[in-house]
Amino acid sequence: MEGTLMIVPAREGDFSEIVEVWEASVRATHLFLSEEDIQYYKQLILNEYLAAVTLFCAKDDQGVIQGFLGTSGQSIEMLFLAPRARGSGLGRKLVLFATDELGATKVDVNEQNPAAVGFYEHMGFKTTGRSPVDGMGKPFPLLHMEKE
Repeated sequence: MEGTLMIVPAREGDFSEIVEVWEASVRATHLFLSEEDIQYYKQLILNEYLAAVTLFCAKDDQGVIQGFLGTSGQSIEMLFLAPRARGSGLGRKLVLFATDELGATKVDVNEQNPAAVGFYEHMGFKTTGRSPVDGMGKPFPLLHMEKE
């Protein structure tokens, strides 16, 4: 990632680009999801979830969204990076923004996404519990993680 990335509040006009980042990220990292699952969640992300969180996006100096973060209370509800931004330090920057600026201390992570679990562990989160299903009752186990 060349250039400067700015973390800015997302606007409704950013939602379609955010969903594009979400879909590209999920296709690169959530290999356990079927095409049907991706389309199911994509509609929920666009029509419900984005409006339900405090949403920030990381834009490059051309204004292109490279990643985004959604929080609610003390929880990181969503954090997704464009595949081209993985390994650039942007995930770390977004988590530090969530913890240091927004007071987030919790995150739920798909157990079937070991790279994300390892990333949050590296960022100081520890697993405190597990759910056998996700928030929609689908069979995608979640690890509940907290940072001290």
